[in-house]
Amino acid sequence: MTHSGSSLSGMMAFVSGGGGAIASASAKRLMEDGAAVHLMDHRQDVLEAARARLLNDVPGGRVSVSCGDAMAAADIEKAVKAAYDVQQRLDIIVSTVGGGMPRPLLLHDPESFRAEVDLNIMSTFLLIKYGVPLMSKGGSIVCISSNAAKKVAPWMGAYCVGKAALDMLVRCAAEELSAPGIRVNAVRPGLTRSQMSAAIFRHQPSVQAIAAEVPLGRTGEPIDIAEAVRYLAGPEASWVTGQSLGVDGGLELRKVSGSDSVVAKIYGPEALEAVKRGKVPGGAR
Repeated sequence: MTHSGSSLSGMMAFVSGGGGAIASASAKRLMEDGAAVHLMDHRQDVLEAARARLLNDVPGGRVSVSCGDAMAAADIEKAVKAAYDVQQRLDIIVSTVGGGMPRPLLLHDPESFRAEVDLNIMSTFLLIKYGVPLMSKGGSIVCISSNAAKKVAPWMGAYCVGKAALDMLVRCAAEELSAPGIRVNAVRPGLTRSQMSAAIFRHQPSVQAIAAEVPLGRTGEPIDIAEAVRYLAGPEASWVTGQSLGVDGGLELRKVSGSDSVVAKIYGPEALEAVKRGKVPGGAR
């Protein structure tokens, strides 16, 4: 695959969750087409490793880093300002922080449910709040959502709610930020190889079973998502805003299979049977 190497020349991109697989792949694609990149992550060693890989993969590329918590307003404000200071501009923001694990609604407590929903929307809100005032030349914000925003994933209600909320945040932000020329979009991956999905990918029978449900016959790789991020970030998508692009091999065309076995393994078969009957398992609150 060849790339133009110049269509993002001179631009500055900020990528949250910068040590993650999708974030790193997205940063690489932006760098390949000429952007300088600023990575944020809460782990300094992971950040430095990601920076070294990117500089090795894209000779002549520019990568700076900020260590901080993407859920903390002060850390986000400091990090986006550090990105702006590199070239006195900020053109692209890629928000990748989020995630979730199987957990039936009846096994959540108010704190755990709120935390999972917040994880999938708050860092993007903070990036909008503190990043947009620095995007004086217009620009693009791209968020990593999930096909769980459109399809019910059994036993992952908090995650589905969080990603659905993220998709609506994207639409609201796209409307409010259209006047200054800032586009806001999202990518909805299906199951993609990453740190969050590592446990699934270590169990090949599970991967094969999931791939068999995908119309295009395989699970995702970080580059699949990075290519969509690159499109939405760049001038090729200059008339695209408020959209959430499904990149999942066509899985949204089909019903999501249950994940009973995963829930039974984590919480026990008795707990699974209890929640199926609408009961809170003994001892759970």
